[in-house]
Amino acid sequence: MLDVEVVGDALPEDEVHRLCCLALASAGIDDGHVAVAFVDAERIAELNEEHRGKPEPTDVLSFPVDGAEDAAYGEREIGDVVICPEHTADLAEAVVHGVLHLTGMDHESDEGEMLSLQREILSW
Repeated sequence: MLDVEVVGDALPEDEVHRLCCLALASAGIDDGHVAVAFVDAERIAELNEEHRGKPEPTDVLSFPVDGAEDAAYGEREIGDVVICPEHTADLAEAVVHGVLHLTGMDHESDEGEMLSLQREILSW
């Protein structure tokens, strides 16, 4: 079973859950815990500097925790997605984008697969 924890109310919780389920299902993940937090510009700037060395706000950050091999030791902790609504044009797209990163996809190193899949998921 997939457990989606939502912190903040920038999007309805059921919509965040639906988007997370779709993005995770695209990678064959149907159980575990994922958290999606909506934060202000100051908080995401702190996280962006701490984890990426970029001292400015961004739209979305992803923090994967467990890999598939860790699932044998209890509930899989898939990871966290942090979104700054004031720096995000489309919140649904940010949720899907962040969760796809949790599955191991990376638009900076693939041949366009992640962004193509993102568009497809958002069309559903």
